[in-house]
Amino acid sequence: MSGRVLFLLKGYPRLSETFIAQEIRSLERAGLAIDIVALRRPTDARAHPVHREIKAPVSYLPEYLHDEPLRVARGLAAMAKRRRFWRAAAAFLRDFARDPTRNRARRFGQAAVLASESPSAVTRIHAHFIHTPASVARYASMMTGLPWSCSAHAKDIWTTPDWDLADKLRDSGWTVTCTRAGQERLDELAPAGKGVHLVYHGLDLQRFGSIAEATTLRDGRSSDRPVRLLTVARAVEKKGLDVLLRALAALPSDLAWRWTHIGGGALTEALKQQAASLGLTDRCAFLGALDQTEVLTHYRQSDLFVLPCRIADDGDRDGLPNVLIEAASQGLASVSTPVSGVPELITHEENGLLVAPDDADAVALALARMIGDPALRHRLGKAALRRARGDFDHDAAIVELLRLFDRSPAAGTESAADDDRETPPAHAAQ
Repeated sequence: MSGRVLFLLKGYPRLSETFIAQEIRSLERAGLAIDIVALRRPTDARAHPVHREIKAPVSYLPEYLHDEPLRVARGLAAMAKRRRFWRAAAAFLRDFARDPTRNRARRFGQAAVLASESPSAVTRIHAHFIHTPASVARYASMMTGLPWSCSAHAKDIWTTPDWDLADKLRDSGWTVTCTRAGQERLDELAPAGKGVHLVYHGLDLQRFGSIAEATTLRDGRSSDRPVRLLTVARAVEKKGLDVLLRALAALPSDLAWRWTHIGGGALTEALKQQAASLGLTDRCAFLGALDQTEVLTHYRQSDLFVLPCRIADDGDRDGLPNVLIEAASQGLASVSTPVSGVPELITHEENGLLVAPDDADAVALALARMIGDPALRHRLGKAALRRARGDFDHDAAIVELLRLFDRSPAAGTESAADDDRETPPAHAAQ
């Protein structure tokens, strides 16, 4: 495959988006040349080991246009000399009429910077997330003639207006998504004959390697040996952590357990206050964001994983949380909910337990059952391990992505005849 693929991300690096970093690293290892451009600089104090292994150069667009007005002006001026720019501007104005927001205007300005500063070796733009990154990619593609493609995930699918999704699905070369539920929604909006590809993120079996099979006998009867519950999730509404705390408070008082939460998020302080008000402080540990190596240690030290996903008020929801696959890879059974793609991994009573979302009593009953029955945890955990390793191998996802990148049309073929542009400058955005 010739040329470089520019991966356009919302932010980089991000602890909560390990799946993107792992995908980029695996594609690099398979020979794909990649440049990373992000709309936002990192906000996490840590990074995962996989981020340090990625070789791709990283650059950043202006997060807000007023942050770098001269850079934006240069980008707009450079692109305005090309006929394709005015096609992009017309598309932007149609979009702005339906979405008259500063955010929409920002994406057009970012696209001009991206289009004017992308290295000449770039032959394709690939956006991760079909909301804001895909908007920038679409406008930049119109300005340059570079083909673009997209990976859609969760919130971006469910909170983006139908008209916006339909336009992007029509204009992108191809689109992949990571759950059957997401695929079905996007297929409803895609043009006839242009289906969306289902590509699970999968699990890097080299990072989440084999474990020594062992079952703990902790059953909640001894305060010296509490059952260890684990949740790895951002503290945001769709994760249902407030529901989980209410469920923990409803557990029988004589059950011995401890719950550990790993992850950052805007609701962290509110959850700590809720735990205190429910009298759970001594049994709960909020560890904040940790790197992948530390998280793996916690998986292996825990007895049960719990993630009561829900649909948020704004429609946001999970796809198939990678943490459920990671937990399963370590032989951990999970208690979760049948939201979005979760049932694509967990079958109730077969390799985990699923309860209704937003039902704290149901979560409490499932937890009490699992806490008190180590044999059940072991049986479901073994089945979860087989499912994760049998059906969610990351290598299969990379093979499919490479196939899609390979079959894409050569960059620039549709633009050379009708564009009077000059060769873009061979430098990345700084």
